[in-house]
Amino acid sequence: MKTTIIKFITFLAVGLSGMIIDFSITFICKEKLRLNKYIANSLGFSIAAVSNFLLNRHYTFNSNNPDISSEFYWFMGISIISLFIYNGIVWIGVNKMNINFYLSKVMGIFVITFWNFFAHLLITFQTP
Repeated sequence: MKTTIIKFITFLAVGLSGMIIDFSITFICKEKLRLNKYIANSLGFSIAAVSNFLLNRHYTFNSNNPDISSEFYWFMGISIISLFIYNGIVWIGVNKMNINFYLSKVMGIFVITFWNFFAHLLITFQTP
């Protein structure tokens, strides 16, 4: 249990770096390049997901699995599910609750954090 708590704290730190990447890319794409907010959101999320894979693989889950491509496949598959949940929460926040776009993103991140951690712990980086 203690190891899981330490992993979760490390996962949160990695997630914070991913959130900075996500918000930065989203802001540039949405505000500066004037892309659709959901496309901008998806781009920011996707770039952050690749960074999070590398950092979580090394720091959070200390994976030594030589099959990196399989781990990446599972990580991105789980991330795609997360992206649908994330965009859904952002859409509800913006369109149904009249909440600021970026505040809706924070709400989405809060929800998917727990899903992501346990999915990656139990599927992506499971120890044999």
